[in-house]
Amino acid sequence: MDYYSTQIRKLIEELSKLPGIGNKSAQRLAFHIIHMPKDQVEQLSKTMLETRNKVCYCRNCFTLTDEELCPICKSEKRNHKVIMVVEDPRDLAAYEKTGKYEGVYHVLHGAIAPMLGIGPEDIRLKELMKRLEGDVEEVILATNSNLEGETTAMYISKLVKPTGIKVTRIASGVPVGGDLEYIDEMTLLRALEGRVEL
Repeated sequence: MDYYSTQIRKLIEELSKLPGIGNKSAQRLAFHIIHMPKDQVEQLSKTMLETRNKVCYCRNCFTLTDEELCPICKSEKRNHKVIMVVEDPRDLAAYEKTGKYEGVYHVLHGAIAPMLGIGPEDIRLKELMKRLEGDVEEVILATNSNLEGETTAMYISKLVKPTGIKVTRIASGVPVGGDLEYIDEMTLLRALEGRVEL
């Protein structure tokens, strides 16, 4: 038996497709949207469409941005000789929240996962190696502490070491199996400060 009209049910179905949104949360959001003033709903939908249309990859580090270069890559205050390699833009954001890292980033958009059919060619490794042709002193490997993250870190380490660039790995302050985006700033900071050379 359907409790809701077709349009309400469609909205709930669409919202429940978002990550972390179950059916109950989708219902709550749907009714919140229905009760919002029409101009706010229009602004929300307009912002969502504009964001989807305007956001692209930074041509340097491949994080998400609405300009050719992200604010971090554009900044002259950042140390462009130190590159932290992360799996996802959310991992970059997690490190930025510590306020202590002064280098730049490279976002892989994934990790090597042979069981899932994801190989080195499926993530932004070629682009990383191209960046390392410039004036780079250190590569910090800050992939997640799970099987895929460790595999990716070891693979990158083997690629980078012959170039003579220092390769370090974040310390074990990050729990094994943990995703960086969910870890508190102090743990991330300790992991960054305790990194070790590979």
